[in-house]
Amino acid sequence: MRALITGGTRGIGFACCRLFSDAGYAVTALYSRDEGAARAARESLPQVDFVRADVANEADVARVFAGIPSLDVLVNNAGICYFAQVQDVTMSDWERVMGVNTGGAFLATKYAVKKMLAKGGAIVNVSSVWGITGGSCESVYSASKGAVIAFTKATAKELAPAGITVNCVAPGVIDTAMNAHLQGEDRRALEAEIPLGRYGLPEEVAQAVFFLARAKYVTGQILGVDGGFCV
Repeated sequence: MRALITGGTRGIGFACCRLFSDAGYAVTALYSRDEGAARAARESLPQVDFVRADVANEADVARVFAGIPSLDVLVNNAGICYFAQVQDVTMSDWERVMGVNTGGAFLATKYAVKKMLAKGGAIVNVSSVWGITGGSCESVYSASKGAVIAFTKATAKELAPAGITVNCVAPGVIDTAMNAHLQGEDRRALEAEIPLGRYGLPEEVAQAVFFLARAKYVTGQILGVDGGFCV
């Protein structure tokens, strides 16, 4: 069994790499440019093949998939955040966030499907709670993650006849580097809004991803992993 995980050197992606690897999958993990994080990831998980590639660049994505003989699971986790009031967002900001968060999921799916058509497979996309509810001062990020949800539903319908399931997790506030800027009173205020009263862990999101990757009769679903934030 083989899995490819984008954004695999940190946070949710790294937790997915560990979980799938421990379950016996041969794992290829992509990262964009942080060689320090990649070096640490390789030291921690030497059995995982960490490959540098920009998921927003089709040539990079095509190169990676050309080197993979087969594929059972794709996890589209790579993403970047962006925080600004909408009037301050430039077109280049919009294109960069959409290119990685939505375009990356599209490109990886496009090439993964070619590997899966003969025998089926599973695709799990990582969206966000903000893709469901929208986040103030995160309009671009929210739009990109909402697009991932729509992309999940459309491809689930399209690929079901080929035995390929497509599902999505929508994490809430997870204890990763992306949320490290929230400290002290800001963090406590946010935790107070979460019914379970705490941030989620990357490993908890990875468990949901793993479930969806193995669930043969579940497709087109959006699974919230948010401690009740959206209830």
